[in-house]
Amino acid sequence: MAKPSGRWGLEPLIDIEELAAYLGVPVTTIYDWRTNGKGPPAYKFGKRLKFAVSDVRAWLAAQREPGAG
Repeated sequence: MAKPSGRWGLEPLIDIEELAAYLGVPVTTIYDWRTNGKGPPAYKFGKRLKFAVSDVRAWLAAQREPGAG
């Protein structure tokens, strides 16, 4: 879980460009995932999307495929 930070003690939020860069995919892919009900959950502030770091980590963990056994 992300550590709370800043004055309010809240976990960090990243924007869609940061998420896309971290995952190595185009921003349009993130929008496509959202249209299809995939991808990490987001908070919407007007037209802007923000993603909680803990939500991104949980979503990534759920995407992991088991290793060949």
